[in-house]
Amino acid sequence: MTRLFGTNGIRGVVGEAMNADLAVKVGRAIGTFFEGGPVGLARDPRLSGPMLARAAASGLMSAGCDVIDLGMVPTPCAQYFVAKSGHLKGAIVVTASHNPREFNGLKAIDAHGMEMRREDEESIEAILFEDRFHAAAWSDVGSSRVDDTAIPRYMEAIEAKVDAEAIRKRNPMVVVDPGNGAGCVVTPYLLRSLGCRVLSLNAQPDGAFPGRLPEPTPDHLGDLMRVVSEVHADLGIAHDGDADRATFVDDKGAFVVGDKALALLARAAVKGRGGTVVTPVSTSSVVEDVVRASGGKLIRTRVGSPIVARAMFESGAVFGGEENGGVIFPEHQFCRDGAMSAAKMLELLAHEGKSLSALVAALPQYHIKKANVDVPVERREAVLAAIVELAKGRKVDSTDGVKILESDGAVLVRPSGTEPIFRVYAEAKTPARADALAEEGVSWIKKALGHR
Repeated sequence: MTRLFGTNGIRGVVGEAMNADLAVKVGRAIGTFFEGGPVGLARDPRLSGPMLARAAASGLMSAGCDVIDLGMVPTPCAQYFVAKSGHLKGAIVVTASHNPREFNGLKAIDAHGMEMRREDEESIEAILFEDRFHAAAWSDVGSSRVDDTAIPRYMEAIEAKVDAEAIRKRNPMVVVDPGNGAGCVVTPYLLRSLGCRVLSLNAQPDGAFPGRLPEPTPDHLGDLMRVVSEVHADLGIAHDGDADRATFVDDKGAFVVGDKALALLARAAVKGRGGTVVTPVSTSSVVEDVVRASGGKLIRTRVGSPIVARAMFESGAVFGGEENGGVIFPEHQFCRDGAMSAAKMLELLAHEGKSLSALVAALPQYHIKKANVDVPVERREAVLAAIVELAKGRKVDSTDGVKILESDGAVLVRPSGTEPIFRVYAEAKTPARADALAEEGVSWIKKALGHR
């Protein structure tokens, strides 16, 4: 059977793979899977959002579901609404997150406000591909109503989970760049209510993304880094398109690598109370170092925020996340949450009484080197099997792909869940060693492909 859901929802270029026909079918399949009942619906500001949301709503209603339309809100805001409603079966969020502007997507959320388990996604795929849709009788077709309380509920919940008094006392200067995405309607207002002096960039929702591309990476955040430095701000914050991620710029205008931000937040979460932290095999050892030093323990998973969230849910973890800015605070909810990450980083700075650049500089230092190698999807399994053979006799972690653990570093080789490539992540205490490990990882893939 064809697979529809990727690592994080269904994504495609609008007008090609992602169109109104698909959205109706996905809505019908999810509505059939839920067997009726109320279902949330939300979207980010992408230009195709209203079209796809209305198509998905039609599919849900045709299967007998009542649609609760939350409008344009950050994905974690919709997830919080579902989790705390106590009666919604789940939700569909129309978003392509960090993908370029021509993309859009459909994300399926369960009653816990979490991304669906893979088994549930498979059930939905089976309904769609086998054309087993439930068609509600004329008298049982679902209704649709708007609910505009999701944003205030979400913001109040975040404020209640951080030390707002400490943040207000510090009165930090913060530059926030929501990138014309869904974070525009929450983060600047949240930061102001927490007592920050707020400067905003690209803070008008606009699905053409005129300010920058939706992925909050250093090459897209030149304006944010420059402004933070020029106004002597304490912190810069950037979101992706649906604001489930936050990346940071320090007080000197330097981009903070995701692993380091994750390490600081993880340490704050376990400090004084211990507990388990969950992160994928691709995350730097800096996270493991600080968690263990603070009395916590680390569980590593396969790559993907839904996998991390599910492992946290099942293990009772106190914190988790990925190095791409996707961080999960379980006392708030079991999903990535950009606005909560921003608030928690401000809380950390207020409690530590130090600058972000000083806190980052004090972390254990690792050098990271990444590379991608094109591998046709049909050769993925054979290439992976060949790499397993090449790695025999070495210390290997096979949680996701092949990770070779050396005394002075590590290299992970794994197939991407979203593109026809293999990703190589290497880390070591020196740049030269990280480069050498990355080259070794690339050479395994080329050998497995038959290249010299």
